[in-house]
Amino acid sequence: MAKHTIFSISDKDKQRLKILFLAKHALSDGNADAADGNHAVYHHEILTVLREIGLDVTPAADFEALVRPDGHDFLFTLLNRAGYPMSEMLGPLMAKRIGLPFLGASPIIRGLADDKHLMKLAAQARGVPVAPWIVARIGGPQPRQPDFAFERLVVKPNASSASWGLTMPTTWDEAKQDIAKLHEQGHDVIVERYEGAYDVVVPVLGGDAPILLSTMRFEMPGEVGNFRSYEEKRGLTEAPKEKLVAMKRPVMSRKIREQVLAMLPELWPFDYGRFEFRYTPDTGEVLFMEVNLSCNLWSKKTVAGAAQLAGLSHARLVEHIAASSMDRQGVIDAVREPMELSLGTDDVGGETIEV
Repeated sequence: MAKHTIFSISDKDKQRLKILFLAKHALSDGNADAADGNHAVYHHEILTVLREIGLDVTPAADFEALVRPDGHDFLFTLLNRAGYPMSEMLGPLMAKRIGLPFLGASPIIRGLADDKHLMKLAAQARGVPVAPWIVARIGGPQPRQPDFAFERLVVKPNASSASWGLTMPTTWDEAKQDIAKLHEQGHDVIVERYEGAYDVVVPVLGGDAPILLSTMRFEMPGEVGNFRSYEEKRGLTEAPKEKLVAMKRPVMSRKIREQVLAMLPELWPFDYGRFEFRYTPDTGEVLFMEVNLSCNLWSKKTVAGAAQLAGLSHARLVEHIAASSMDRQGVIDAVREPMELSLGTDDVGGETIEV
């Protein structure tokens, strides 16, 4: 257990604040969407939680809500994939234009974090190991066959999430075809060597200082390589029942936490995020993959699961994130409460959450 400061919003501020909630499915009824699956459920859940906290929240599903000031005090934005590349930066930029404080991180930090190639360079500069990779920008030099050995490659958009557009070719000819398809859809591409191990993540919360939660992973029966497709992550296809697990591997946990701490100066301050790694148990190797500073806050995903194991309910997690963001930007003076949190360090871990 470790003591950290958890933020909340005073009753007085709850009575006066006007919050704009911006999400693709902000106006949904809570049912799954035919194209985006459980993302619609997630957006409706967050809207519901914000209102249950006691906030006056106006939902909006399009950036048109940010064209001009409309009396709001704070933007709680989850609108990251608006149907065109790099749209995740538009919400913060438009909020900056009208002077509206917003959730997440500054636009330029969002750009760094969302550009997987640049973030790997930043990680390397901080001494954090990464899998070998190349980047293929639209209009840039034609990518040449990587100079590193591989049995399989991972080809994916350089700024995307939830494994959308990801392929795993075994030859360079196949990889070039996959790169060309993504270029045609308007995406820069990153190509990295597939590491046959586990995806593990460290959720980080904002506040007076970064709060590193437990190292988590999704565990599936009979899994090989721990890969979950976009369709599986969004609930658009049948998949084996998975469990969210806080890993109990002290050496790995220390190593990953040290790597997260090494990268934080490149990104701080931000309100919440998820640092993702590949871990090979046989060798103990840990390789940084990417970071997401606007990751999924649904109660069935890793950040909420790690928060629950730490001792924070989903509503308490969402309020802390909103309150610390507003406090950081001078919207409120948040109420600060010291709390003992279980953070999955050396003597804690192995807990499982059904999701």
